[in-house]
Amino acid sequence: MEMEDNNNLNWGSKKILIVEDDIFSAEYLVEVLAETNVQIVLSKNGLDAVEKVKSIPDFDLILMDIQLPGISGDKATKLIREFNKDIPIIAQTAHAMSNDRTKYLSAGCNDYIAKPILMTDLFLILRKFL
Repeated sequence: MEMEDNNNLNWGSKKILIVEDDIFSAEYLVEVLAETNVQIVLSKNGLDAVEKVKSIPDFDLILMDIQLPGISGDKATKLIREFNKDIPIIAQTAHAMSNDRTKYLSAGCNDYIAKPILMTDLFLILRKFL
């Protein structure tokens, strides 16, 4: 039943930035979201993500990995918040401890999702913000 609901989603007018240095995780997210028709832009590190958000102002949401080469996802989020306070940023992390939620929210994230990312959890969060 839940799968059918997700298959009917049409986010063709939406654009998501996926910040993920692990190619398999990025491919998984692209595949899971393919049937929604959402436009996806990929970024492999925090600095690149910040530059993409500066140069492409119409993102509807960012899925931000926290463990990134160079600057971390929470640092990239803080940098993005300096010039864009409105875009929903969802932290994604394999290190989901109870105090992490507070840490990511105080960095400027709107929500967070634990890895490995379950499709049902992902769609619950995306429906909240898209």
